[in-house]
Order: sequence, then C-alpha cells, then structure tokens
Amino acid sequence: MKITNLLYALFLFIFIGITTAQESEVAIYVSDAGNFNNPPWQILKFDQNGENPEVFIDDDDGHIAWPQDIVFLEDETAVLISSLNSGLITKHNATTGEFIENFASEIGGPTRMKIGPGNLLYVLQWQGNGTVLRYELDGTFVDEFTEIGIPQSIGIDWDSEGNLYVSSFTGDSVEKFDTNGEFVETFINSNLVGPTNIWFEDNGDLIVIDYNGGAVKRFDSEGNFLGIFIDGISFAEGVAFFPEGDILIGDGNNSSINRYANDGTFIETFIESGAGNLLTPNAIVRREITLAIESFSKQDITISPTTGTTFTISASDVSKTGTITIHNVLGQQIDRMQYKELPQTWNAHTYAEGVYFIKIHTSDGSQQTHKVIVKK
Repeated sequence: MKITNLLYALFLFIFIGITTAQESEVAIYVSDAGNFNNPPWQILKFDQNGENPEVFIDDDDGHIAWPQDIVFLEDETAVLISSLNSGLITKHNATTGEFIENFASEIGGPTRMKIGPGNLLYVLQWQGNGTVLRYELDGTFVDEFTEIGIPQSIGIDWDSEGNLYVSSFTGDSVEKFDTNGEFVETFINSNLVGPTNIWFEDNGDLIVIDYNGGAVKRFDSEGNFLGIFIDGISFAEGVAFFPEGDILIGDGNNSSINRYANDGTFIETFIESGAGNLLTPNAIVRREITLAIESFSKQDITISPTTGTTFTISASDVSKTGTITIHNVLGQQIDRMQYKELPQTWNAHTYAEGVYFIKIHTSDGSQQTHKVIVKK
C-alpha cells in the first residue's frame, strides 16, 4: 500500500508539480579564415542540417584575427577561439559568442587546440619556436610540452598508446613525440603537400588532410602510405564527426563543407558554398547542446499545432492573466507577448526553422513550457 501511495504521489508531482525536461539540439560551428591574413573573419553557427547560418562571433570588436580553431568548455558555458594574427586565445560566452577575456596570450600564431592527456589544452604554434604549448583549462600556462619545435604546425592527435603526432604544413610531414613530449621520429615525410588536420582511426591508421595535395590520405600505424581516402577536394581544412561515423570536411576551394561516409564516400555538400558569407572554412565543431526546460503547470494550457509557423495557445481557464515568452534552443528569449485572454496566436513565419519553446507565465505563479517545431 505504501508503494502504491508513493507512486501516486510521484505521478502527481510530475503531472502538476515541477518537471525538468532535457531537450537537446545539435549545432555546427565553423571558423571562417576569410581572406587569410586579411578580414573578414568570423565564426558561423549552423543548425544540425547545415542550414540557417548566423554569425556567432565576428571581427568587428577586434577579438578574433584569422581564427584557427574552436574548443567548447561546456562546464563553463564558454568557448575558446585561437587567432593566428593576434597570438591570442580568446574566451567567449558559448551561448551568445560575447567576449569574456583573453584566455592566453603571446603565442606564436596559435592554430589547432585540443584537450588531451591530463585534461590540459594542447596548443600548436604556426610561428615562434613552434613547440606544443600546454595550459590548464583556466588559462594557466603549464609548459612547452615538446622538446623541439614543428614549423607551421596545424594538425594534432594521439595514438592508442598516448604518443603525440603533429603535422607540419611547410615541412610536408607528421612528427611523433612520446608521452613526455620527447621527439621520437618523423613519422611521415613523403606523399604530403601541406598537411592540415590529422586523426587516428580505431584500427591504428592515421588519416591526413593534404591541403595542397587535393586529397585526404591514409597511412598505417608505421607511417606507410596506403592510398587516397578521399579524392577531389582542394584546400581542405577542418574536420568534425557524426556519432554514426560520417565526416564533415571544409572545402576551401568551394567555400563549402562536404559530408562523407566513414569509408570516404561523398554523401553531400552539407553547407552550401558561401552560406552565411562563408569564404574559407578552416575548423568545424559539431556540438550537441542540452537545454533543461522547467515546467510548472496544471496542464490546462494547450498549443496547436506543434509543427508549422502559426501556433494557437488555448486554455481551459481563461480568467488568468500573464505573459507568453518564446525561447530558442539556447534558452534565449526571442519574443514576448502579454495576454489577457486566450486563445492567442504566435506567428513564427519570420523565424528560422527549428525547435522553439513557448513558455506561459500565469498570474497565480504557475508556468508551463511547450516545445514546438517551426517548419515552413
């Protein structure tokens, strides 16, 4: 009997009390190198389908200059951007893109950044002494990890044993270091013409984007060239992965981003040429954003339909007064309406397609949140 009462109480709590729903949305972030050493530069944000571009961070306030990479610090709701021209890594709000502070400075042209062993941020340098730098995630400098420098380093990954690999754009090579940062060998010194991003596959093969070689190439765990993984892509840079294994790669020749299957087969142009004024993609991040939506309700309010561009808000008790707020998937309020009677309509035809949340605040202090999908 006690169990039955407990379950009943839990049901009432969920139904008329406080509930928290976890909603998630995927976004694609792209670093745009623009005209390389010259602006415009920007960080673009696209939806999970590679559509509806918006400027996340631009160069108007001078905080990015030839951006190179994007690293999100989710526990801080922050994002790091490396800029080759300024020698800075800047920290921004991960929701709005607003500048927070300089994370690190006096770097010799920071390019790739990656959180690696020790939960440290590893940073490559295009200029200066070319060593791999390490930082705590609060921006505290740790050390120069590698004992030697790598000229114009721009690709980084680790093998299954924790050895570090770094590509050299002008050296046409990939260098190998052990877990202590000591130089082991030049792992690859042929069949490359300007390597950029590198990553290991589960079988131990190393995949290398060959910027000037017009291809993505495969090497075995000993550094032997195995062949072309992806052909027909020029000035390629920037890579991101889908959970199912599909790959996004920036196509600098076409100012676009392509999607490939995990066997290298071309699937589609995922982000069209010039979308969002994209010029030169050089870094891509696929980010899953989780949004906790609190709902306090008596289940007396309905919204119909749940998909479309015009949504009618109705209630069984129309005596209450209050407000209606509309939020995007990042929790940002994008619209607000006062209401004294229902039904009332929210017209979303001017908003981008995607998921939104309509939150109704009533005069008795209760609230209710409904998820809708804007689709034109």
